[in-house]
This record gives sequence, C-alpha cells and structure tokens, in this order.
Amino acid sequence: MSEARPPFPPFDLDSALTKVQAAEDAWNSRDPQRVSLAYTEDSVWRNRDQFITGRRAIVEFLTAKWERELDYVLRKGLWSFRENRIAVRFQYECRDREDRWWRSYGNELWEFDENGLMRRREASINDVPISAADRRYFGPRQEDERGAGHDFPLQ
Repeated sequence: MSEARPPFPPFDLDSALTKVQAAEDAWNSRDPQRVSLAYTEDSVWRNRDQFITGRRAIVEFLTAKWERELDYVLRKGLWSFRENRIAVRFQYECRDREDRWWRSYGNELWEFDENGLMRRREASINDVPISAADRRYFGPRQEDERGAGHDFPLQ
C-alpha cells in the first residue's frame, strides 16, 4: 500500500503554504509518531550536528527532544519553493528542566517524493536564551493567524 501526504509536488504558492502549515501543526502536537508519518520510511535528516535516517530514528529523536524541550511551541514560515523542494525559516520557544526559556531560530530545506512525503530534511538552528517575559508563542496558531501575511519577526 502506497502512502500519500497531499499536497503533492510540484508545488505552487498555495500548496507550499499548505505543506508548511501542516508541518507546523504536526510539530506543535509534540506527537513523534504523528510527525514521523509525514516522512518517507528512509527519510534522511541533518538536524544541527545530528544525522538521522528513517522513521524509527525520527520518532526516537523527537521523543528525546520533547522530553528536554518543555512547553515547545513552533512557528514556520515559507521562504521559497520550487518543484519538489521547499525552504522554510522557523522559530520555536521552549524551556528546559531548570526553567530557562529559549528561542531557537533556524532554516530548513525540504525535499519531497511524488507522494508528498519528505525524503530529506536539513535543519540549521541557533538557540538564544530569553526571559519568560520575552516569550511570543503560547500555543499553536489560531485560525486568524494562518496564511500569507502572518510572518514572524526576524529577531
């Protein structure tokens, strides 16, 4: 049985925006199994300095991530797209077990197969300490914060 995760490449503006929002929604669920289903069985990742291959490794990675990164909330924004590739920039906030807050800034490069599953993900990420008072994100986006025109600040 073939898996499919629409929208499918080649992407246009609407389908790329839909794909990015779907990824943000999945990651904000903090459900490693749910997130992993958007990737091919043999998907390859570079996440910071880690190299991950396959759904099982993705689930293990995300499980450990969300055990460390508490109250995780993510925003993704479309940067560019072409054919079966999408580039995004993102910010997420979380706190660690010592109650220190962080905002992480990054870029991702995505490549999809013909079924709309991501077969390659490369993420570059930088972490900046913030105070709890500097937090911007307190949960998933509301419906009126979605789509074009709802970008987030650079800093």
